Amino acid sequence: MKAYWIAHVDVTHPVQYAEYTQRGPAAFARYGGKFLARGGRAEALEGRKTPQRTVIIEFESYEQALACYHSAEYQEAMSHRHGVAQAEIVIVEGFEG
Repeated sequence: MKAYWIAHVDVTHPVQYAEYTQRGPAAFARYGGKFLARGGRAEALEGRKTPQRTVIIEFESYEQALACYHSAEYQEAMSHRHGVAQAEIVIVEGFEG
């Protein structure tokens, strides 16, 4: 069953954040992640204010999504995000309909 990584990100230092965006995709690819949304227009209709970036990544399974997050490759990429962006990341399991 597929799973989705949903991230809301507010970037405070765009130049430094680019270090993260250059490294992260290699980890996603290694774990079969496929970008479905990466930035672009968004509008919060309820709840918190609209984040600067919303990212949705599809994985073949919940386990792959978790493994990607905890991988050495992603953790190294994520170290470049600390202090230059605030992120909320949720992994959610899909359903078969």
